[in-house]
Amino acid sequence: MASMLTQFKVKDFSEWKKVYETKKDFRVASGALSSQVYKDAADPNLVTLIFKWDSLENAKKFAASSELRSAQQAAGVQGLPSVSFLSEV
Repeated sequence: MASMLTQFKVKDFSEWKKVYETKKDFRVASGALSSQVYKDAADPNLVTLIFKWDSLENAKKFAASSELRSAQQAAGVQGLPSVSFLSEV
């Protein structure tokens, strides 16, 4: 099983979360098995996501997709997200 850790800053967490929730079907169709959303205790607009994926290949495809970039832009993601692909040991 593969995981993906993503961190980024958003303009407004509440607005970002609304867009994020509308994209659940896209994430599932892309191979996401689960996700966890965190916001930084000191900065509520700093978001951390941890996803479980059915494969590392699907996680990488999702991260590189134009649909994800469009959703991030619509949700107010600022700058480039930090993305790490992880393998469970």
